[in-house]
Amino acid sequence: MYEKSKIFWSFFLLIFIINIIALNWGDISWIFSPRVALTGLRSLFLEEEAMTIIDSNNEESNSFTGKTTKENSIEISSIGIMAPIVIPGGDTNTEIYNALKYGVVHFPNSPFPGERGVSILLGHSSPPGWPRIDYEWVFTEVQDLKKGDEIEVYFNGELFVYTIIEQIFLEVGEQVPNYYSNEKEIILISCWPPGRNIKRIGIRGLLTK
Repeated sequence: MYEKSKIFWSFFLLIFIINIIALNWGDISWIFSPRVALTGLRSLFLEEEAMTIIDSNNEESNSFTGKTTKENSIEISSIGIMAPIVIPGGDTNTEIYNALKYGVVHFPNSPFPGERGVSILLGHSSPPGWPRIDYEWVFTEVQDLKKGDEIEVYFNGELFVYTIIEQIFLEVGEQVPNYYSNEKEIILISCWPPGRNIKRIGIRGLLTK
């Protein structure tokens, strides 16, 4: 009798677990991805390396002159972002999408950081719990940024500091407003909601330092 009971409850537990996985597959399917398993250790290493780079900022930049020895990159300390800025090889959707694997992408034909106009930087976002692979996570938390928060951009040997002035939402394919601004601005663009191609979220900043 004991053995039969044990077999019954083991079978019941197995069915229960299978049902839980099936009902929540959309939220947890990434766990079973071979890609996640193979890159887990690499992701942890990259996070540790990024924190080391952030901690060394004071040694690599001069806040009085704006000059820096850092590579082209973006840092937002309030939400823990540090990523390279990538210039894509062309302006096709494929070239831009491929470049997004390596960091935050400067949108072709928009002004470069520090120039007059609106410099557009594109970054992936991902659902909650998504592993940090190929910068697919980089702009996931930009919605948490507030007016007055700062964005640090290292570009062509100079440090540019932008102060956030607004958060906007755009339709897919909608042009960034005030694109030909006479001010020196930046806007961070990502999918909204995170990981879904429904709308775009934009975080706009004005050069202040």
